[in-house]
Amino acid sequence: MKKIAILTSGGDAPGMNACIRAATRYALNNGMDVYGVERGYQGLIDGRINRMGSRSVSDIIHRGGTFLKTARCPEFKNIEGQRMAADTLHAFGIEGLICIGGDGTFRGAKDLADNCGISVVGIPGTIDNDLAYTDFTVGFDTAVNTCLWAINSLRDTMSSHDRVSLLEVMGRHCGDIALYAGIAGGAEYVIVPEVKYDLKAIARSINQSQKRGKTSNMIILAEGAGDKDEICSVIKELTGRTVKTTTLGHIQRGGSPDMFDRILAARMAVRAVDLLKNDVSGRVVGIRNNQIIDEDITEALARPRKFDKELYDIALTLSL
Repeated sequence: MKKIAILTSGGDAPGMNACIRAATRYALNNGMDVYGVERGYQGLIDGRINRMGSRSVSDIIHRGGTFLKTARCPEFKNIEGQRMAADTLHAFGIEGLICIGGDGTFRGAKDLADNCGISVVGIPGTIDNDLAYTDFTVGFDTAVNTCLWAINSLRDTMSSHDRVSLLEVMGRHCGDIALYAGIAGGAEYVIVPEVKYDLKAIARSINQSQKRGKTSNMIILAEGAGDKDEICSVIKELTGRTVKTTTLGHIQRGGSPDMFDRILAARMAVRAVDLLKNDVSGRVVGIRNNQIIDEDITEALARPRKFDKELYDIALTLSL
């Protein structure tokens, strides 16, 4: 395989640029031509493809987001849109495609492979860390560190005013950002969608901690776990204390990727290029036990996600 393309799709994540850079330069060093697709699958349909050289990816390793841009593409969900995308790749003589993104991106890649015979390899780029086949996704670690920065800042002001703070973080239906940030930030309570929670028990704990002399408390809420306003209302009713809320939102997606995500992006990019170079398709790259792995895309998407209950129990123990 001599000609490959790279695209990013779905939500952006810190480390995507580092991944594009590594894949591009590694492929070039292996005698391959590399093309960048702008705005994901929409760009494939529209023919927004440019050849990339080593200088094309200079000065991007430290930048968040994706310089190739990303976009949602409802048209690509139909077979007609997929065929248009495949026709674009054929017109450029592109033989393989690296798709960086989350589960939606992978499903699009699978459709291209199954319905149009395109050689594809996926790299997990999403802050949510919600792909079951891999321990970590590119962007997750940076997003958690952004949350940790917010926790540290909020603690300063909450301690000064003896307040209860609720920080809502992203993750869709996956509580990993909340869990990891909660443990690392020393939060007293972590609320995630995977575990049933008891607001009365949280309120009792807040009251008991106040009697022990603890005058401020931190609650980390995963966005898919419950309504923050309802949670704050119940806690105020049961404790008499107003809960100050902060929603980080899309700030978690931005910012310079940290060391872990830059290294992870490079390792995964190299494996993805090697797969295409050896004419291996229909795979997604991941990491397990600090070893880079690849797995059939269909099997990867079918894996049921397992929540780390042991880590959650550690969070509960350390919050006492």
